[in-house]
Amino acid sequence: MFKVYRKEIEWGGKPLILETGKIARQADGAVLVTYGETIVLCTAVAHKKSNPDVDFFPLTVLYQEKAFAAGRIPGGFFRREGKPSEGETLTSRLIDRPIRPLFVPSFRNETQVVCTVLSHDMENSADIPALIGASAALTISGLPFLGPIGAARVGLIDGKLVLNPTLQELTTSQLNLVVAGTSEGVLMVESEAQELSEEQMLAAVTFGHEQFQPVIQAIIELAEQCAKDPWDLAPIDPQHEVVAKRLRKLATADVKAAYSVKDKTQRTDKLALLKTGTIAALEEEGFSGAIAATEFKELQKELVRQEILKTGQRIDGRDTKTVRPIVSEVGILPRAHGSALFTRGSTQALVVTTLGTAQNEQIIDALEGEYKEPFMLHYNFPPYSVGETGRMSGPGRREIGHGKLAWRALHPLMPSKEKFPYTIRLVSEITESDGSSSMATVCGSSLALMDAGVPLAHPVAGIAMGLIKEGKEFAVLSDILGDEDHLGDMDFKVAGSQNGITALQMDLKITSITPEIMKIALEQAHQGRLHILSKMSEALEDSRTEVGEYAPRMITFTIPKEKIREVIGTGGKVIREICEKTGAKLDIADDGTLTIAGPNAEVLAAAEKWVRGITDEPEVGVIYKGTVVRTVDFGAFVSFFGSQDGLVHISELAPKRVEKTTDVVKEGDEVWVKVLEMDSRGKIRLSMKQVDQTTGKDLASNSEA
Repeated sequence: MFKVYRKEIEWGGKPLILETGKIARQADGAVLVTYGETIVLCTAVAHKKSNPDVDFFPLTVLYQEKAFAAGRIPGGFFRREGKPSEGETLTSRLIDRPIRPLFVPSFRNETQVVCTVLSHDMENSADIPALIGASAALTISGLPFLGPIGAARVGLIDGKLVLNPTLQELTTSQLNLVVAGTSEGVLMVESEAQELSEEQMLAAVTFGHEQFQPVIQAIIELAEQCAKDPWDLAPIDPQHEVVAKRLRKLATADVKAAYSVKDKTQRTDKLALLKTGTIAALEEEGFSGAIAATEFKELQKELVRQEILKTGQRIDGRDTKTVRPIVSEVGILPRAHGSALFTRGSTQALVVTTLGTAQNEQIIDALEGEYKEPFMLHYNFPPYSVGETGRMSGPGRREIGHGKLAWRALHPLMPSKEKFPYTIRLVSEITESDGSSSMATVCGSSLALMDAGVPLAHPVAGIAMGLIKEGKEFAVLSDILGDEDHLGDMDFKVAGSQNGITALQMDLKITSITPEIMKIALEQAHQGRLHILSKMSEALEDSRTEVGEYAPRMITFTIPKEKIREVIGTGGKVIREICEKTGAKLDIADDGTLTIAGPNAEVLAAAEKWVRGITDEPEVGVIYKGTVVRTVDFGAFVSFFGSQDGLVHISELAPKRVEKTTDVVKEGDEVWVKVLEMDSRGKIRLSMKQVDQTTGKDLASNSEA
């Protein structure tokens, strides 16, 4: 019944198996990828007809994790998978970015790639098998895909580059880098690093590219056995060539003049009017408006690229290495715990830090298990930032991806929970945009964190690099504009401190770039990053020594594990009482780590004293203040150390002979007591007569003196 095709190779010390012909046979391409015991089903399907009115490639990539893959039942009310999680969205983008530029440019058919995790062994990440499977499914589908591509994860453990480190190994790795590309070169890079040098990052990218070559060969060999016939593409409308020639005569001079305008808003308005007028004129001549719009964009691209390659001068008049003017400001929101406004040219990010307690940590429900995240970074891109109107709803894929890139850039330098026990949330509102708002978010976030008193190891900055490449000629551009991103060949983002790189992301619109170009881009980015850091330091050089006035205060200490139950109390009675009466918030970890948060030092001190009264043991010879809770014929019981009670014998009530206990004390009296003895049964003997009841001073020590 099934005609199964299978290809297996040994890769990174584990078998990698590609199989097709048994599952999802009605898809144009379907490949089951197994790596270790992680299994991903990858399918590719395209609509059989294209839409002539569409001037973009309608590709959708969806990566989805099924809870059954890890033997789990989903949480929530419905107990089934819902909308994609942040992790699934990021992996969908990870797959989309390297495959999108490899489709034939004229292909406009709606295309969908779906990667479904069927089994997860808790050892091997599913994103690399999914990327490989997507490449294989497209390669055998017959679609006009100029692949295949390969992909690999690279770690740096004990100074050695490691291919596809396990989830456990990644916890000790200085690098988590994903690289994808063709046999000729690299197409996509995504990474988080512990302040590594440019040379180390380039070596890791090169290592990954070399290591996934056997995967590309395996996909080719699988395709040789079972690939479907190539699709017949609709011929290119001959009107394109005619319209292109006519456009050059009509609009070349005007487009050049529009791009000589340095102000973005004025330039954009002028180009929009020019485009509308030119398309209308061509439609009056009987040409297609859609074709005219496509060719107008091609004319823009050609003129901008030629000018940069010919003169080295860019749209706004800069050379290829100059960074736009920078203004950094901090503390601009009086009630926020930390805030910064970072402006670079016409790109601006307003970033705000909010500090919270452990109760504010984000709970992540992942296939690998549930865990808590104390550091969050959320990126928002409202339409007004580019002078447009538009629907404002929840974050889309782009917002999630940009936020995660900035998170990766800062995460390696964030303080440990032991050093800074707060939960941290950053929000970046992009208020203006003209190129690399994600890198502006990195810079603004670094300043906002330091303004909030978060002890960052070092300030972090980011810069976006671009590329114009025609044949053997190329130009690497520092701090690219939005137009240079749209009309160029590369978006290469580099973030880090003065000591090294913490995050790297690269996307190409061409089939690959050489190591030489990447080396130049990294070196140029390094100089740009140092310049941006120097400008940031004009606003704030280092983290403030204390958290802001309106931030919660927090202390952390450890209590014995056996005392946790006593602090919580039956049904949480004790801990609720502490919180209600002191105004503090308490959080106790399973290991006995106790965090107390409150609005001021007095609240913290009251809560700490209460807790220590429960958990600590009184010391012999030490004086404490207490309250008489009960009187008896032979003395008084005094609560003096949290819930600790002790007996003041009638002979220890006063320096003189006492006939009746109530002659000296009554229930509710506050008294000073000295601990005389604690026996093995936990009974405590106290003395009042050895303490000055007015000052609390030790009379016994005074008499000895």
